[in-house]
Amino acid sequence: MTRPLARALLALPLVLGVVTLFAWHPGRATAQTDVRTIYLRDCATCHGADGRGSARGPTILTSGRAGVDFYLSTGRMPLEAPTDAVERHRPKYDPSTIRALVDYVAALPGFTGPDIPVVNIRDANVAQGGVLYRLNCAACHAWSGRGGALLHRESPPLDRATRTQIAEAMRVGPGNMPVFGEAAIDARGLDDTAAYTRELTHSPEDRGGFPLWHLGPLPEGALAVFVGLGILLVFARMIGTRETEHRDVPGTGRT
Repeated sequence: MTRPLARALLALPLVLGVVTLFAWHPGRATAQTDVRTIYLRDCATCHGADGRGSARGPTILTSGRAGVDFYLSTGRMPLEAPTDAVERHRPKYDPSTIRALVDYVAALPGFTGPDIPVVNIRDANVAQGGVLYRLNCAACHAWSGRGGALLHRESPPLDRATRTQIAEAMRVGPGNMPVFGEAAIDARGLDDTAAYTRELTHSPEDRGGFPLWHLGPLPEGALAVFVGLGILLVFARMIGTRETEHRDVPGTGRT
């Protein structure tokens, strides 16, 4: 055996190991070969093997691909227990597994609903998005997108939402959020609203001065009143003290 051939044979296991390391991806393998098992294990317990729901959870056959992707990509599903609050968490699955689960659920008989929107914020009209946001979103999510307290529930902040998740939520209406169909907000309106929301929550222009944590006009007004009155009282006290001391100086001829 020649020396180059011997070196090649010795290097072969290392090369195969490196190729296997880069080619093998646990999440991708799971998404491609075992997605049915994942659904039956994590989803069917509440939503049923056929997606029609059960006593523990509602049907998902009318959620559309947008709804399934929204709940999985925001970590709202799956729940550890049916009684847990449906809140945003770190996603349990990687993106490839989420796509596979969306495809699997979409293939269930009777599945309908909105598709995942394709959002283009590059050509969006941010000013028009601001108009739509203030008309349809600010009442619950606050003017700053930081969320707010509602009756027996809380509207979530929007700073962690991607542009696709923003559009999906508008089409699906998760939880108590209303559904905004094509008649209410068209595809261009989705682009505009998503662009404005992203700009509002990631790079707001605080033209009025100090942002004050973007808490809104009530705390800003309260801070202005109390701080402003406090400063005025301090100045009034200082002026009054100086005037009193000046009048009490002996030999000035003043009383």
